[in-house]
Amino acid sequence: MKMLRRLLDAQAHRFEKGGPLERLYPLYEVTDTFLYTPGKVTRAASHVRDALDMKRMMILVVLALVPCVYMAMYNTGLQAHRAIEAGAAPLATWQTDAMGALGLAFSSTDVWASIAHGALYFLPVLLVTFAVGGAWETLFAIVRRHDVNEGFLVTGMLFPLILPATIPLWQVALGISFGVVLGKEVFGGTGMNILNPALTARVFLFFAYPAQISGDRVWTAAETSADGYSGATALAEGALGGTAAVERATTWWDAFLGTIPGSMGETSALACLVGALLLVLARIGSWRIMLSMTAGTILTTLLLNLIASDTNPLLAVPFWWHLVLGGWAFGMVFMATDPVSAAQTERGKWMYGFGCGALSILIRCVNPAYPEGVMLAILFMNVFAPLIDYFVIRANVRRRAARYAT
Repeated sequence: MKMLRRLLDAQAHRFEKGGPLERLYPLYEVTDTFLYTPGKVTRAASHVRDALDMKRMMILVVLALVPCVYMAMYNTGLQAHRAIEAGAAPLATWQTDAMGALGLAFSSTDVWASIAHGALYFLPVLLVTFAVGGAWETLFAIVRRHDVNEGFLVTGMLFPLILPATIPLWQVALGISFGVVLGKEVFGGTGMNILNPALTARVFLFFAYPAQISGDRVWTAAETSADGYSGATALAEGALGGTAAVERATTWWDAFLGTIPGSMGETSALACLVGALLLVLARIGSWRIMLSMTAGTILTTLLLNLIASDTNPLLAVPFWWHLVLGGWAFGMVFMATDPVSAAQTERGKWMYGFGCGALSILIRCVNPAYPEGVMLAILFMNVFAPLIDYFVIRANVRRRAARYAT
């Protein structure tokens, strides 16, 4: 590591101002600061420095995502192994060769085998996301002549977790390109975007290629092909038969643990709660948004339960099922609390979170053809977050003006 440090220091002058590679300084800077602590310090007391800088914040969010990453690999492999054992998913050569090289068998009772098999699906998606998204980030940094921002570190982790395991890699590249370029960079980059980039990327894929990322026929083991099959999620079953159909599809405990079909990293409410605890303790994720989104979900569900209809079975599904199915928990913890696209005022966070929860249930239940809702609800509230903050601030100004009027 000392040799690498000396190499970087020796090449620094080439990338600094006036050097022959000045335009490529962002490439040097991102490599240097990723591997080592920046060597420059403030010499005078001109600024108040917070111990939680951008890098530390992003790293803490990534750490909070670790349980979801584990479940993404474990549950993907588990679902594949269950399908294989049921005879519904013939093996592909690449799967057999890869698992054989690791000395592992296709067994749903072997945790490590499930993780390894799931990693064969998850890691390529993750690598494509970071390679393509990172390239766009670096390109914009070079053109704008500023450092590569660490914000993409979280976006790059979030995006693979909200995708089905069998999504084509070219769609992954296209989706993250849309999310980074049109969801963030056109607004000015990290801190300037009004929409969550990872959700923007996913909603683009949902509307552009619904066959591969549809909300009602997502991953079970794989698309019906040489290496698996697809199947309806518990939410999709609920849209057809209500609570009874959901209970036939899975148990509440399995849904809470996350051992059910769904997008790779969204299925486990338990993993999301572990991440939520870390984010709240680190004061990165807003507990007000999480709590108000939960309240909005519960109250809206109770209201719809009162007006249940025979033609729409989802209206009768109780709130405790909604809290553990689909991407609700993941969206609440990691998407709705995005410090850039969420409401900024304390009172606004309550209204913003409540709106996310209420709209999630309305979209799920009123439009049973798309039994999810969390993604669209959060993006919709992202658009209204600045307006919410505006009215909260104006109300505060009016109250203070009345208080100090003479």
